[in-house]
Amino acid sequence: MENDSRPLLNSEQAGESFSQHRGSTDSLDSRAKRPFYVEPRNIVDDEPQERVSAEAAILNSRVHYYSRLTGSSDRLLSPPNHVIPRTEEIYIYSPLGTAFKVSGRDHMTKNPSIITIFAIWNTMMGTSILSIPWGIKQAGFTLGILILIFVGLLMLYCCYIVLKSPKAIPYVDTSDWEFPDVCRYYFGKFGQWSSLVFSMVSLIGAMVVYWVLMSNFLYNTGQFIYNYVHHVNMSDSEFGTNGTDRVICPYPSTDSGRNHTFNTHYISSSGNDTFDVHSFQHWWSKTNTVPFFLVVLLLPLLCFRSASFFARFTFLGTISVIYLIVLVTIKAARLGFHLEFHWFDTTNFYVPELRLLFPQLTGVLTLAFFIHNCIITLMKNNKHQENNVRDLSVAYLLVGLTYLYVGVLIFAAFPSPPLSKDCIEPNFLDNFSSGDVMVFVARSFLLFQMITVYPLLGYLVRVQMMGQMFGNHYPSFFHVLTLNILIVGAGVLMAKFYPNIGSIIRFSGATCGLALVFVFPSLIHVISLRRRGALRWPSAVFHSFLILLGMTNLVAQFLM
Repeated sequence: MENDSRPLLNSEQAGESFSQHRGSTDSLDSRAKRPFYVEPRNIVDDEPQERVSAEAAILNSRVHYYSRLTGSSDRLLSPPNHVIPRTEEIYIYSPLGTAFKVSGRDHMTKNPSIITIFAIWNTMMGTSILSIPWGIKQAGFTLGILILIFVGLLMLYCCYIVLKSPKAIPYVDTSDWEFPDVCRYYFGKFGQWSSLVFSMVSLIGAMVVYWVLMSNFLYNTGQFIYNYVHHVNMSDSEFGTNGTDRVICPYPSTDSGRNHTFNTHYISSSGNDTFDVHSFQHWWSKTNTVPFFLVVLLLPLLCFRSASFFARFTFLGTISVIYLIVLVTIKAARLGFHLEFHWFDTTNFYVPELRLLFPQLTGVLTLAFFIHNCIITLMKNNKHQENNVRDLSVAYLLVGLTYLYVGVLIFAAFPSPPLSKDCIEPNFLDNFSSGDVMVFVARSFLLFQMITVYPLLGYLVRVQMMGQMFGNHYPSFFHVLTLNILIVGAGVLMAKFYPNIGSIIRFSGATCGLALVFVFPSLIHVISLRRRGALRWPSAVFHSFLILLGMTNLVAQFLM
């Protein structure tokens, strides 16, 4: 019995000639655990359990012969490809003499390239789009455009490394691996836990930004409804140059060389009496009350055991982004372009084309182009796997063009004079009055979308954190409630004391990007090349530069 189960050739004997056949065996990685295949013409009839013909039985014996030649961990003498039919013709052989057709369920769920491209575009498009004009202002108009293109290309390359990293691992079935599994393979438990920690930074950072924005949108939406119901007109001291659309500067002290006083006057519809709104402002404050009102709504939603209900509303993200693009186009057409080019000198109304605050834009863009922790999962559903690199590149191109379109139009159309370009806010919607109907619709869309997405983000945090710590996604209601209170508390504190989404995005982006974008992908790529004997010094220098770039990007955020 022992002789029957012992392979005829062991791995040590086969290893001597392995290097000569590496190219042919690597192609067998996707078939590491093959079932027995039976060609359709070898099936006798079409019953649910078809009897296997004599020809199929001979093929079965041939496959068993190959399996006897070597151990299960060494596939040097695996069945050659010409013996194995195509994937859609797979039948599983039973020792009882029957063959079962493999279900084509996975094949049916594959998406064409166009769906995959827009899935990546929709996933990457998030709250960062609201901060792109502010980031361009911080870097300077010309330098900001160049940085956006450069960072986009770097992020695309690092994402490409992440995408191909599982396939570079030989002799292991990586078909269901994610990037943390790849990190664990190369760096052990440290790689697994560190990738988890930095992934949590990106998720929790996004949840904090969502809370700040939800507080902002809920406040302005309530302000609009209150003013409409009570027939209150708002007049601001700052507005657009052509008078068609009011543009405001919420913090005019940033207006260089000018001392404006920003006042908001509430006037009744009759224009005779001043409407008293002090009580409303006391109970409806953007930082003091509204962030706490959200706790009553969102904390119970975070404690749901499943988030499948909220996943039905993910399509709202696409609608919101499309509406934002339409809004930006209409506003730019009405306001016109206001540009002057001053390369290094600051004027009363314009910022230099090149500014030393450009790392703030690189931090925002690191999160804006971040999709590295889920790109492998997204690409698994692509129908044509050979087009993965092309589809990923097209998706990044669309994302970059969307960011450029919104950022350039908002910056160029911002009315200077009378306002300074320095008045552009980290959330560019804050530069429009709460009484603007189109902006009110945008805020309402985004508010409802974020209310549905926020529990999904909390669910992802809970699944990853609780699963690693306790081996259970829902260990108990007390554990889940404690985690949710900590997450919600962080959002409330930031919304009250530091509601600057631009800075929150750049810090979280630079932190998670250091590990998941620059360090881990570069190290994995270099190690993989070195193990194959294909590492050359230009590649080593370039990927070392990427690691240094990620570290510099994070350190620079603390110096701005």
